[in-house]
Amino acid sequence: MTVTGTVVSVEDGLPLPGVNVVIKGTTSGTVTDIDGKYNIQVDSNQSLVFSFVGFETQEALIGNRSVIDITLLIDAKTLGEVVVVGFGTITKGDLTGNIASVKGAEIANIPVPNFQEALQGRMAGVFVESNSGKLGEGVKIRVRGTTSISGGNEPLYIIDGLPITSGGAIGDFNPLADINFNDIESFEVLKDASAAAIYGARASNGVVLITTKSGAKGKTKFNVGVQRGVSSPTRKREFLNSSEFIELMREAGYNNDLRNGIDPINNPADFEGSDLEFVEGRLDRYSGWSDWRTLETETDWQEQAFNPDAGVTNVNFSASGGDEKTKFYFSTAYDKQDGIIIRNDFERISTRLNLDHKVSAIFNFGVNLGFSRVRNNRLSDDNQFNNPIQLVALAPITPIRDLEGMLYDRPTTTYYNNLIDSENAQWLNTSFRNISNIYGEIQITKDLRFKSEFGVDVMNQNQEQFFGSRTNSGLSTNGFARSSWLRIFNYNTNNFFTYTKAIGTKHNIDAIGGMQFQKSEDNFTSVEGQEFPLDELRTLASAAEITGGTSTLTNFTFLSYFARVNYKFNNKFLATFSARADGSSRFGDNNKWGFFPAASAGWVLSEESFLKGNETLSLLKLRASYGLTGNAEIGDFDHLGLFGTSSYGLIPGLTPTQIPNPNLTWEKTEQFNIGIEFGIIRDRITGEIDYYDKSTRDLLLNVPVPATSGFNVQRQNIGRMQNYGFEFILNGAVVSKENFNWNASINFARNINRVRELAPGQESIPPESSRSLNGIFIGESIGVFYGPKFAGADAENGDALYYSNADMTETTNDINNAERMVVGDPNPQFIGGITNNFSFGNFDMNFLFQGVFGNDIYDGGGGFFAANGDWFDNSTRDQMARWQNPGDITMIPQARLGECNGCQASSRYLSDGSYVRLRTLTIGYSIPNNLISKMKISSARFYLIGQNLLTFTNYKGWDPEVNADFSASNVSQGNDFYSAPQARTISLGLNVGF
Repeated sequence: MTVTGTVVSVEDGLPLPGVNVVIKGTTSGTVTDIDGKYNIQVDSNQSLVFSFVGFETQEALIGNRSVIDITLLIDAKTLGEVVVVGFGTITKGDLTGNIASVKGAEIANIPVPNFQEALQGRMAGVFVESNSGKLGEGVKIRVRGTTSISGGNEPLYIIDGLPITSGGAIGDFNPLADINFNDIESFEVLKDASAAAIYGARASNGVVLITTKSGAKGKTKFNVGVQRGVSSPTRKREFLNSSEFIELMREAGYNNDLRNGIDPINNPADFEGSDLEFVEGRLDRYSGWSDWRTLETETDWQEQAFNPDAGVTNVNFSASGGDEKTKFYFSTAYDKQDGIIIRNDFERISTRLNLDHKVSAIFNFGVNLGFSRVRNNRLSDDNQFNNPIQLVALAPITPIRDLEGMLYDRPTTTYYNNLIDSENAQWLNTSFRNISNIYGEIQITKDLRFKSEFGVDVMNQNQEQFFGSRTNSGLSTNGFARSSWLRIFNYNTNNFFTYTKAIGTKHNIDAIGGMQFQKSEDNFTSVEGQEFPLDELRTLASAAEITGGTSTLTNFTFLSYFARVNYKFNNKFLATFSARADGSSRFGDNNKWGFFPAASAGWVLSEESFLKGNETLSLLKLRASYGLTGNAEIGDFDHLGLFGTSSYGLIPGLTPTQIPNPNLTWEKTEQFNIGIEFGIIRDRITGEIDYYDKSTRDLLLNVPVPATSGFNVQRQNIGRMQNYGFEFILNGAVVSKENFNWNASINFARNINRVRELAPGQESIPPESSRSLNGIFIGESIGVFYGPKFAGADAENGDALYYSNADMTETTNDINNAERMVVGDPNPQFIGGITNNFSFGNFDMNFLFQGVFGNDIYDGGGGFFAANGDWFDNSTRDQMARWQNPGDITMIPQARLGECNGCQASSRYLSDGSYVRLRTLTIGYSIPNNLISKMKISSARFYLIGQNLLTFTNYKGWDPEVNADFSASNVSQGNDFYSAPQARTISLGLNVGF
């Protein structure tokens, strides 16, 4: 007779592929397929034995049953967990590569606009950093360090098998914010080459696999969630009040006068024409209708930049269920966040339908449909006065409005009054996103199946900007507007075979092989105009003059062939071999194709006779891997000779703009990884320790070429970068009792980045400008801070001093004579996170502390905050400790009007960016079963959740989590320039299940 069934894990109900199903007392058997299903011929008087690494062996007597479904109990939790890998799933016990996994339930309801921020501190070796506290902006993710100088460093994102668009949006808008992460079942980050090489040419920076939720057999379940919260800045800086500002400005002018040999305070005849007179004239102007001498006005401009009504609102609904043939998951959600900075908000409406249908015994098909609309009122870049935070530069003696109620602007204000944008400008970004795919799968034999997938990722984005006649941007044009449209159409198909076979009772083979094709088309159009009759008419139809426009069309394609074989012998010896061949339109005719192999092995020592059954050391597994991955994240046409349009005497023409390189090819990263997994006291304590070494060669760099070529640079494959380090993970069931449980987890990682080679004869790429410190030097980390080393104030005269020699034994007051040296590093030395989960009766609590250690931050605004009186910027309060009298020992030079006494870029404005943050705290209460049964519901839970509640840091700026990258380069890192702090959010929520 034929017996069929499905084997699932008791932990999460997910199917278990690769389970040995053997007729007891024989060597005959089979193995479960990728969906945990099996099919075997047996007699009614026989028994089946189900065994799998990490689970307790289970027996089942056949009798008259033709269907036997089995739920295996966890034996070694670490080995039994099912994780997603490229084009399939695998249990942790069979894994020979390094994969970090986070379940969607762990980050559900966290009040942040995108899932990247919710992952901070939860994965070893995965560094997540928000650019600033502005909503909808980009988030930096580095998996085991930075591998490229001028290519992309973000990981490849895959949703349900579809490589999605994660960049290329208008401005700094984050395309991943389109995704409702409450729909996500799990995140897996493929970190080493063995895990990631199946994605070949785009896997050097790691791969993030995102699996959305699916339905399950059983009664339809409904869930409704509501959340409402308030937000505030994690920190505010202290600036001078009116009295202190006046004191510092008058002192700066008076100091200049004394240096010029006059004393307008003690000798009134010297007052006319003095710098002190100039200062007091400016104070008269800046105080508007008020009198600065009586301190009539005390404006806190920092307070004006922050939104007092910031907060979050979230409403979501989901339904899931199914029967033997059809399973479904449906959701819809509304997310709204009002940012902590004025004029900055984020709104997302999303819906999803995932459907799986069993047509027959051998054919299944399904669809995953995801739609969203995001509206983001954006803010300009940090480096300009259209950014509200730069309101802090204005003088505290300046009133906000004149006596007629109009906002003051220059010349009354020191700089542009950004509040004018609140009433006369708009910057709205609207994105419509469709991420959907369809699949069909046929069971060719009991061991062989074929699956075909087709997916699309369509992003339509519109950005509408308007600046009225009173704004900084529209002042000279009587109003200015720009309308930009972007469509990115990205489609992908995967076609692959899966072969699963048990040979006897000791050999298991799981193999896949197939092809993938992807094409992405990017169409951008922008039009701008000026001269508007009214500020209330804001579309281009009202512009009297269309002043410009542009459009671009670009695309890229990938064609790939891949294969992977997993082999297991006797449940203790493991091996994986994978390879991928990639062809890309982005590379030269001589190097269209690349080949990326990887191999790994594992040994489960705890399955050996000398350890099996040992309750003290319940798990011991060794694994090692080596492989090659690539990086193709460059421009679509960097290998071609390009021409641009030009005109001469109104006659159109073409001019060459780029020199071709038919030999251009991918960056290649070789990675070695060795790791150990362990479990103690029947896996009450589990952990992992990994060491890795990544070496990236053939860096895609713009290399100087002889001017006789007619060009300045050419994109070439030159240079080498290395990342190496270790990762440590420890999980523990600290307390496990009937009414009280406490589980804890810690992850810790150290990554060392080094630039090993540049172009022949090239030792460095120095900072791009005098206002920047980031550079590249062989033997140092990418983007190290390089410049003058500040030595404090001269105790005799208050001059700013710098070290003039490398051993820092001599100083100079001339920054041009200062020794240039490496003065800091923006790359963190260590990252980590500590998670604790508690349950006590119907109460639960969890919290996550996240830490970043050993990195430096350059405060680019520090020179304007300094007590130099250069432009009458308001200063931070620490500048009141400036040098005033001979003998003063201080790090703050003397205040001098119009003279940059120490305000140039130097180590003076570097500070330690290390921090520990209480990233998330959740306290929940579930209504007891006896009460919810009376309410005719299945569950109800109230919760209080806090995000970024506490931050422990020595950083002097608003927030140590910052990355104001003006040039959008990999080199310019660790910079702060009036960047918004992160938001502290406290929310109340309710989830109800029916």
